[in-house]
Amino acid sequence: MNDTQADAVPNRYKLMVASFMTLIAAGVGFGVRGGLLPIWGGQYGFTNTELGVITGFGLIGFGVVIVLASLITDRLGYKSILLAAFVLHVVSTVITLLATPAYASMGKEGAYWCLLIGMFTFSVANGLCEAVINPLVATIFPKEKTHYLNILHAGWPGGLILGGVLGLALVGQDAWIPGISWEVSWGLFLVPTLIYGFIVLKEDFPISEAREAGISFGEMILTTLSPLLLLLFFLQACVGYVELGTDSWIASITGAITGQGFELFIFASAIMFVLRFFAGPIVEKINPIGLLLISSLVGCAGLMLIANSTTLIMAWIAVAIYGVGKTFLWPTMLGVVSERFPKGGAVTMGMMGGVGMLSAGFLGGPGIGYKQDYYASQQLEEKSEVTFERYAAEGESGFLMFPKITGLNGQKVAVLSENTPGESLQSDLAKLEGPAADSKGAEDTRKLGVWWDGAKEFAETDKPLVTAAGTFGGRMALKWTALVPFIMAIGYLILVFYFKAKGGYQQEVLHGEEPDGEKYTGGTEGPMEA
Repeated sequence: MNDTQADAVPNRYKLMVASFMTLIAAGVGFGVRGGLLPIWGGQYGFTNTELGVITGFGLIGFGVVIVLASLITDRLGYKSILLAAFVLHVVSTVITLLATPAYASMGKEGAYWCLLIGMFTFSVANGLCEAVINPLVATIFPKEKTHYLNILHAGWPGGLILGGVLGLALVGQDAWIPGISWEVSWGLFLVPTLIYGFIVLKEDFPISEAREAGISFGEMILTTLSPLLLLLFFLQACVGYVELGTDSWIASITGAITGQGFELFIFASAIMFVLRFFAGPIVEKINPIGLLLISSLVGCAGLMLIANSTTLIMAWIAVAIYGVGKTFLWPTMLGVVSERFPKGGAVTMGMMGGVGMLSAGFLGGPGIGYKQDYYASQQLEEKSEVTFERYAAEGESGFLMFPKITGLNGQKVAVLSENTPGESLQSDLAKLEGPAADSKGAEDTRKLGVWWDGAKEFAETDKPLVTAAGTFGGRMALKWTALVPFIMAIGYLILVFYFKAKGGYQQEVLHGEEPDGEKYTGGTEGPMEA
């Protein structure tokens, strides 16, 4: 880094901290939510498919908004969009925390819509942040884009680590501090939100490098029609499915397999957090496309190993391999787009992030949830039809063109899965007094109590069958998901041959400057905006 660079954006490290904190906030929320899925299923009676839709909307809003916001980011400026994100992060918390009161007054449907809208609003805020922070970092660190984008996106696993620790400390019957409501653990993502909000209010921001170079909006849009970029969009959709879609469920699935879901989630996130600080030297050696090819193959192997792990040690090794495999995918894809298509500005980078998030939201989260329901219910029905009927959900659920299925009722499974089955339900029934006694939530709790009165005599034989079915569903879901990084590897191999035929991977620089430092990066500085 030279003095001219530093003088061009003198507060760039403060802006980097603010950008980093937006991902910390998103990661904390995402990490805590992964541990809350069984809590929500047990408290409100959701199936895995319904929970998958909730998590999916926690990504869909991100994808839609980052695409739309990227179209106006270069014109409205970074600061105004980040301020809007800050407001929506706060609003999303309020809506999400209304789930329990909504359940008390309207039952399962009320809780479902609060969580759905709350997660959607949370994802919209994250999308606004993502629309800004990627082109912002590419602008303030133009000489080493891929390196600093990887450092920036270390904030994501950093947030996941914090979210995982919060989950261990506060969530579930085995929490370090038992008896804390899920609302407390969820609301803690506001701490990094307040930090980035304060910096955004106080600091000035640069304009984008594309705007500073005089690139028109029409040129940015035309850039997105490049065949090479369209292939990269497809591969990014796969990245979103395999990274964020899987991460929505990985703590729950590995928890069912090993009993250490949060621990393994934190471990994988820690690997990502550390390795993303070393992307620059790695890219110097093998170039971004080579790194993406190797990462996809390693990720495929990791998912298959997790699905087939039979011992705790094997599970930890498998998660380590999976963690290494997914580490560089997302930020390196952004780096490739920034380096190869600088004329696209925030538009191309926003669309790249949006495609990944939309894929995770529409396909990854719901699809992996559906696969779990499909295989779990199928196995349980084969092993014991009467047990399946006792724990089956009331309605059917589907995914895309796949057949509709009857999954397992999350509330009933949660009652059975307790260390002492039915203990929490009996406690809840004993509290049904006063003004809440006639609410919809109280009615559902009594209904569950009536069901348990008839089901508890079979708990000793039902519990191992239901537990095994859930574990089997998770394993099969990961095996099918492992196909996605394998497809990615084929795509990256095609790109390896493509760039080899072109004389090697080359960066595109808007003003013809040669980058100093990282071999495969380039760009321009932009002046400051208020």
